[in-house]
Amino acid sequence: MEKVLIVDDSIVQAAQLKAILEDEYDVTVAQRAEDGLRWASEENFSLILLDVVMPGMDGFTLLKMLQEQIVTQSIPVILITSLADVTNEQRGLVLGAVDYITKPYIPLIVKARVNTHIKLYKYRRQIEQQSMTDQLTGIPNRRRYEWYSATKWSEAIRLSVPFSICMFDIDRFKVYNDTFGHPAGDKVIAAVAQTAVSYLKRSTDFLARYGGEEFVALSLGENSERMFAHLKKIRQAVEDLHISHDPSVSQWVTISIGGVTIVPDRKSTYDFYLKVADTMLYDAKKAGRNRVVWADENLKQLWEKR
Repeated sequence: MEKVLIVDDSIVQAAQLKAILEDEYDVTVAQRAEDGLRWASEENFSLILLDVVMPGMDGFTLLKMLQEQIVTQSIPVILITSLADVTNEQRGLVLGAVDYITKPYIPLIVKARVNTHIKLYKYRRQIEQQSMTDQLTGIPNRRRYEWYSATKWSEAIRLSVPFSICMFDIDRFKVYNDTFGHPAGDKVIAAVAQTAVSYLKRSTDFLARYGGEEFVALSLGENSERMFAHLKKIRQAVEDLHISHDPSVSQWVTISIGGVTIVPDRKSTYDFYLKVADTMLYDAKKAGRNRVVWADENLKQLWEKR
């Protein structure tokens, strides 16, 4: 059942809207704009019905904030108002609203407009899902990663749980391509992706192709020691595939891994810790490749000795 969020300070009018829609949709009501923004950021809503006139933060201000956040900017918003003048309608559409519903409510019109915009949203989500999948490996691509990382970073801050960022790539991949050819290189990329996926199967794990032979993994809830140990298993599993490399540089195809675990707060920035993970990857390669270098919650390095 698709989820709909109603943001309206009027208990009576919000109840009327909910009564019209609750037979077909899972309806949540927020009576403050601030609550609406928080719930929209935390839940997967397919549509927001937003009252224009509210005390404190009004509907136009909330709409603008929804459009500015990565995790909420794709949710369609229908504005609710008794202000039927062109100026308010134009302002709402410019800010990103998809439609208007005026008071008093006509149930058939409300249902028709809600149904139309939810159908459009579902169709758009399907197209976006296809565009967010890497065609070679079948795992999420960088576009999907950028959306997911923003969403889960916010979730980790809200829940105060450990958040791990992992970067890894295939060692001496250019040499492999030059030796065996690009079709063989594509098979290696796909094999490494599927091996990593087989170890990152929890609902709190995420793996994406970052670009070329490089991957990024995210995980919520595990401390640095456990993540370090888990990523060492993935590194070993890739080596155990025994994919022959150019013997002048290596016997088998291997990967180097770098990462960091942090319990983020609102002063933390994701980009800073992504750079830390990338630095750990650089250190792993500099130390000889085919190893894991991790930064714990205090940014102390954990080294896999080889």
